[in-house]
Amino acid sequence: MGFRNLAIKILFLSQITSGILGNFSLLIYYLVYYIQHALKPTDLILMHLMASNALIVLFTGMPHTLAAFEIKQFLNDLGCRLILYIQSVGRSVSVSTTCLLSVFQAITISHRKSCFKDQKVNAAKYIGCCIFSLWVLFVIIHFIFFAYILVKRNSKNMTRNRNFEYCSIRGGDDINASLYTALVVCPEIFFSVLIAWSSVSMIVILYRHKQTFQHIHSNTIYSRISPESRATQKILVLVCTFLAFYTISSVLQGCIALLHNHNWWLVNITRLTSLCFPSFGPFVLMNHCTFVPRLSLIWMWNKIT
Repeated sequence: MGFRNLAIKILFLSQITSGILGNFSLLIYYLVYYIQHALKPTDLILMHLMASNALIVLFTGMPHTLAAFEIKQFLNDLGCRLILYIQSVGRSVSVSTTCLLSVFQAITISHRKSCFKDQKVNAAKYIGCCIFSLWVLFVIIHFIFFAYILVKRNSKNMTRNRNFEYCSIRGGDDINASLYTALVVCPEIFFSVLIAWSSVSMIVILYRHKQTFQHIHSNTIYSRISPESRATQKILVLVCTFLAFYTISSVLQGCIALLHNHNWWLVNITRLTSLCFPSFGPFVLMNHCTFVPRLSLIWMWNKIT
């Protein structure tokens, strides 16, 4: 008991520490860069992805970590619902911006003769509007459930109790569950399918590009990877990491929903898995970028002054 509790505490602390450092480091980098230069569409998407991941780490990782250290039930009903609201918004924005990133990159590297050739400029032009719309959409959607449950919390139909260790609330009724599935779960599944489709498309495009150059050129300077291909590989690694952790997290959450007796290991591994991409995604991105040496505070201070 003592060893496994210690292990969970260390893992939660490692995740929130790495998540805070990684996400906020990239956020600061993009914000400082944005002061002097216009961000590329991909960088703009990544900045908002890091912002949503930071919300998940702070408002999901921190409460679970405090609960692991036996600091439990420290939030009242309103505080608990507010934390869950921010968690939900962060998760939905993270899924949708990852989808936007993957689809945009697939459009960017698509062949000039494809049906997407006329959409490249438009996609880059309206990317900021799309990101803003996603934030507004999910803030409104999740606020509907937040307000609905607050209004109905004294209803006799709401008899399900949900215990999160750091707080507990009275669950919603069947209508709320159906609305949540239709407005939140189904779009997330749709976004995940789009991510998978665009990732496969990028892999096919890169493979065909490589095969073409192998037939045209010998192993000279043309064998080098182009900047476009490097950027695509960076996005592919990030997106595949997201899909892997998101799939595992969804399967584990489904097991918890179906099982009546929740195993201690299953519950904690599910929580840890849900934090993997927000915590380690920035480091996956840093590992495939050329600006890692420039992420120091000294460099940013010198650039400002």
